[in-house]
Amino acid sequence: MKAFEVMATLNNDKELLLDDHLDLVIPSRVKIIVLVSDENESDPDDTPVEEIKASLRRALQERKEGKTIPISELWEGIDD
Repeated sequence: MKAFEVMATLNNDKELLLDDHLDLVIPSRVKIIVLVSDENESDPDDTPVEEIKASLRRALQERKEGKTIPISELWEGIDD
């Protein structure tokens, strides 16, 4: 069994409308697990793609400039 994660909206007609296309052979039998978020709950995956790309570009540039911390030093000063 393959797994896909996609956001969707449940409309007033009780139809589940997927935000993205799933590349599946149609017709296909699927298992649906519904997780409903609270109104005040933010989605940890809602970071805009452009923001993620910009962060990755900065990280790559910092790596090229040698502005990185060796992994052996990352835990220094952190108490157990």
